Amino acid sequence: MKKILSEISIAFEMLGNSDLKYFLSDEKLKRAVGMTVINIGELVKNISADTREKYNNIPWKAIAGFRDIAAHKYQTLRMDDVYNTVVNDFPKLSKDLKNIIETEKH
Repeated sequence: MKKILSEISIAFEMLGNSDLKYFLSDEKLKRAVGMTVINIGELVKNISADTREKYNNIPWKAIAGFRDIAAHKYQTLRMDDVYNTVVNDFPKLSKDLKNIIETEKH
């Protein structure tokens, strides 16, 4: 899970204060953030079924599914969806993962 948190941090760092319009105009940024989304989905697929079941409040399947779309249907991927995922979904995912890590320590 620490690797996922690292990838989330990388996505935030790359995106910075970019708004959607800027993001959509920057091909390198779109590709870099898109690859980070793919990496996160791949890492989620490696989380044990027991952990996914124990913390079923996290949409593990949706995260992995978004990875599959980003990896296999990249040409039709809506980059505004990628942007919105990073901006709107990653902060909560980051918080949830940090809580899991903290819970598992005890």
